Amino acid sequence: MMAETGIAAAIVVAAVVAAIGIAALRRTRWAQRLADHPNARSLHRAPTPRIGGLGIAAGVAAGAAATGVSGIALALLGIASALLLVSMADDHRSLPASMRLAAHFAAAAVASTVAAPGAGPVVLVAAVLTIAWMTNLYNFMDGTDGLAGGMACLGFTAYALAAWAFGDLALAGAAAAVAAASAAFLWHNFPPARVFMGDAGSIPLGFLAAAFGLAGWRAGAWPAWFPALVFSPFIVDASVTLARRLAARERVWEA
Repeated sequence: MMAETGIAAAIVVAAVVAAIGIAALRRTRWAQRLADHPNARSLHRAPTPRIGGLGIAAGVAAGAAATGVSGIALALLGIASALLLVSMADDHRSLPASMRLAAHFAAAAVASTVAAPGAGPVVLVAAVLTIAWMTNLYNFMDGTDGLAGGMACLGFTAYALAAWAFGDLALAGAAAAVAAASAAFLWHNFPPARVFMGDAGSIPLGFLAAAFGLAGWRAGAWPAWFPALVFSPFIVDASVTLARRLAARERVWEA
């Protein structure tokens, strides 16, 4: 019962903090500085602040603290926080692609050793590539109102339920906090969106989608195919699109 109460607290706290945080951020000068102005490839018509990721991060942090997340799940949230700082800088002033990718691969390498201790070199290399790929893939798909937030709600809820059923309460609590904070963001992001999550939201979410998936698999909470199935709408859509762009010799590192 205590475990269930803790996870329920994580859900409520994460959702409330994220919802209030985003609403407050929308009224600050920071929101104006980080506004996404429409261009030829945009789906929105008015300048929209890219501060949703900051609200999601605040909600996740509060929810994780409320449920007492520890161990590997807490370490992965810490790495995601480091990526958040890099992504905030990118939102504020676009960073070179090489710098962003270096940060993503560094985070993926650290996360792989944390989530899969004792794994062989083949597993570690595959894990690093997968985490780095998912990190960028999630960012690539963050362009339509409600899409990235909705995928986060569904995907991390599935993680939370599977981890809870297995008995990994730390991972369940962390995933539940991410799902709840994403749901609060989604309330602000339903068409027509009042906020976008920005790189500060999409990059950490993509990282956690892969890192939590790896951690759950290594712990025995789910089979290796489960994370790929959970996030298959993003994985298949983005992978096919990027493959077509590569075949057309387009610069896939550009929007």
